[in-house]
Amino acid sequence: MKNCAGIAAKATMELLGVRSVGLSLVLHKGLPLGSGLGSSAASAAAAAVAVNGLFGNKLTKSDLVLAGLESEAAVSGYHAENVAPSLMGGFVLVWSCSPLDLIPLPFPSEKELFFVLVTPAFEALTKEMRAVLPKSITMKDHIQNCSQAAALVASILQGDPCLLGAALSSDSIVEPKRGPLIPGMMAVKAAALETGAFGCTISGAGSTAVAITDNAEKGKAIAVAMVDMFQKKGQLEDTASVQKLDRIGARVV
Repeated sequence: MKNCAGIAAKATMELLGVRSVGLSLVLHKGLPLGSGLGSSAASAAAAAVAVNGLFGNKLTKSDLVLAGLESEAAVSGYHAENVAPSLMGGFVLVWSCSPLDLIPLPFPSEKELFFVLVTPAFEALTKEMRAVLPKSITMKDHIQNCSQAAALVASILQGDPCLLGAALSSDSIVEPKRGPLIPGMMAVKAAALETGAFGCTISGAGSTAVAITDNAEKGKAIAVAMVDMFQKKGQLEDTASVQKLDRIGARVV
């Protein structure tokens, strides 16, 4: 079994102790492949929640993350940074995968946060994007990125979208290597910031660009600027959406 949804469903059934029942899954995938949006984790989360719901919701969200990890391990590596927030909602700090140790980072309920997602018609293969990353880094870059990671956590807990955007935009290790491989990406980032985004970076391994704002209408204006720049500088058609922070995670609807 190689499909990420099927693997997660099987792992969920094993955690439930279900052994004599067969299941048929139909997956309606709303995320493009190779886009940096965690599509494999989204499928795994959906399957795990569906199977758990079918058998009475006996498993916790943490249990379901373990099932999702089995799926991620088979398709992209044993990591929880996509499947944990997909299942739990909001922001989740993955302190450890083995043993699994997750720390939810609540964004203040009175504050709003929106993500502007612009995906060009360009598939950024995770394997290729990982290959361009440096094998070693300077102490300066290490300190810089550690500082930004700390600022990122602080911004979430404080509900500070300005600091959150600044931290996301300040990567000195990964983005400089991957950005030039996505046509027009750096110009798109500049356009987002000029239009009022608090920050902009590459989502995952790409090719999606993600910008941060605190208002849906501002998000729409930022999306227009980003789409236009992908077309002008990257010669790429693209799709855009403005998504509000989901604080709940995957659920049966």
